[in-house]
Amino acid sequence: MQANISIWEKESFFAKQDVIIVGGGLMGLWSAIAIKESNAQLRVTILEKNSTPLGASTRNAGFACFGSPTELLHDAQTLGESAMLAITEKRYKGIQKILRYLPKHTIDFDPCGGYECLTQSQLPTDSIAEKIAYLNKLLAPITQTNTTFIRNDAALTFFGLQHFDALIQNKLEAALHSGKLVKALQVVAFQSGIQILSGIDVIECKQINNGVQINTQQKIVFNAEKVVLCTNAFSNNINTGHTIPIMPGRGQIILTSPIPNLPLHGTFHFDAGFYYWRNLGNRILLGGARNKAFEEETTTELNTTNKIQRELEQFLQKHIHPSIHYSIEQRWSGIMGFTQNHLPYVHFIESNILAVIACNGMGVALTPIIAEEVAHNILQTNG
Repeated sequence: MQANISIWEKESFFAKQDVIIVGGGLMGLWSAIAIKESNAQLRVTILEKNSTPLGASTRNAGFACFGSPTELLHDAQTLGESAMLAITEKRYKGIQKILRYLPKHTIDFDPCGGYECLTQSQLPTDSIAEKIAYLNKLLAPITQTNTTFIRNDAALTFFGLQHFDALIQNKLEAALHSGKLVKALQVVAFQSGIQILSGIDVIECKQINNGVQINTQQKIVFNAEKVVLCTNAFSNNINTGHTIPIMPGRGQIILTSPIPNLPLHGTFHFDAGFYYWRNLGNRILLGGARNKAFEEETTTELNTTNKIQRELEQFLQKHIHPSIHYSIEQRWSGIMGFTQNHLPYVHFIESNILAVIACNGMGVALTPIIAEEVAHNILQTNG
C-alpha cells in the first residue's frame, strides 16, 4: 500500500528520476555532482535515510590522507605494486579535487602534514631508509616530488609524543572538518539542481523492465532509470536480490578537553593505520583500536564499547607526554565499509543498479575520484 501523497508531491518531489542515488554521504554527494556535471539535463535525486549522513562521512576523524608508509608497503605486498599505486593515485587526486571544488576555509582545510609513528617491532629502524627510498621512487610520478616521505624522529619530542622509535613525515597530507565538507558538498549539489530528500528509508530496490523501483519504509515508491547504491556498510540492509561483498568496521573515537599550548599539530597514524589521531584545534582526537576486537567491531551498531574506549584512553596515556593534561570530553563511533581485497567495490549488480561502496577507511580522499567512474558508468549505460 502506497503512502497518502498529493498530486503535487507525486509530480515534483517524488516524480520519476533519471538517476536516484541511495545514500547522502560523501560517496552519494560526489557521485550526484559528477553525474550532473556530465549531463546537466539529467534529473538526479539523493535519498538519505537519516537527517544527516550517519555512516562514516560525518563521523570520521577528518583526515585528508592517501596512505601511511606501512599501509602502502602492505598493499604493495598483498595487492601488487601496480594495484597499490593505482588506488594511491586516486586518493592523492581526490584530495586535490576537494581543493579545486571548495575554498579551504569553508572546510577548515589544514595542510598540516601526515605522520606515521613507528616502533622497532613494527618496522626495524635500520630498514626505514630503504623503505622510504622504495616508496618515494614509486610515488614520484604521482606526487611530483622525490621526497613524499622523509624521516623526522626529532619531531616526536616537539609534538609531545613518547614511546615511539621513529617518525616518518608526509608534507602532502592534511586535516579537514568532515561535517563542513558534507555541508559544502550539499550546497554544490543543490546549486547544480540535485534534489536531496532526507528521512527516506529505502528497504527494497528492484529492476523492473528498463527501470528501477525503490520501495521505502515510508510507503513512498520511487522510480528511476538508474539507481546508484552509496550505502556502504549498510548496503545489505536493502533487499536487492544480491549479497554485496562488504564487511562493516566500526571506528570508535575519543576527543579530549582543550589543552593549553598543545604542541601536537598534524594527522598521525600508528600500527598500519589501526590507530589515528590529530589535533582538532587545541584538542586531541584519537580513533581506532579496531584490531583489538575485530569480531566485536565488525558491526553496524553505532554505540561505543568499554573495551575499545579503554584501549584508546590507555594509548593516549602511554604516548602523550605526561606534562600534557586533559580529560575525555566526547566519544562517538562511525561505520566504515571494507572489502576483502581492500579495493572499492564498483559494480552493476543489475543492469540498471550500480553499487558503489567500500572505500576501506579512505572515503574522504577516494570518493571524489570514484564518483567520476560512477558518472562514466551511468552515462555509458544511458548511451
